[in-house]
Amino acid sequence: MRTEVDATTIGAAWLAIARRILADGRASSYDGRATRELLLVTLRVACPDPSDELIERWSSPERRAWMRANFASFERVAELGDADSYATRLFDYAGTGLDQVRGVIERLVADPASRRAAITTLQPLTDTSYVPCVSLLDFFLESRGLSLVAYGHSIDFGTKGFANLVELARLQRRVADGVGSPVGELTLLVKSAHVYDADLEATRALVDASA
Repeated sequence: MRTEVDATTIGAAWLAIARRILADGRASSYDGRATRELLLVTLRVACPDPSDELIERWSSPERRAWMRANFASFERVAELGDADSYATRLFDYAGTGLDQVRGVIERLVADPASRRAAITTLQPLTDTSYVPCVSLLDFFLESRGLSLVAYGHSIDFGTKGFANLVELARLQRRVADGVGSPVGELTLLVKSAHVYDADLEATRALVDASA
């Protein structure tokens, strides 16, 4: 079964996919931990704004702060086995000084029709035990503005997915501002959208309370 969610905001998308996982997810596991999972999920968000009322009201501030640090700090991430942060991967790829965000902005300014304004966060030579959950960011200009398609191999929509969406929307806005464009649609393709079994009750309570 393939799952598609269309939403106006990132908060609405997060809550919608969490509901679908609770209702239709199948038993699976991730790194030895039991999960409820949907395979091959597409989230489309028409108006992605990182300052999302639903997320700010219903999600964990600590989790949002942790993900913000991951995307903003060049310090290694202790919780991920001292892996490079997303900030390193985006703005100093593999410690080489390569700023991929600046690169896609420059490419789209030079050629607004470019379909090669893409970023990878995967660092194959060093990512031997950790593979970043979001590994491809593909930006392009269309009639509605600067749109983004992102691919994630696995996203936990119980305790972290909302923070991924916030940071993707923040990055999309950064690129849009750099290009001088309004923000378009955010599409997130997820191979494994899941909630850990240990978080099922808390996620169900949150989804019910926010309905």
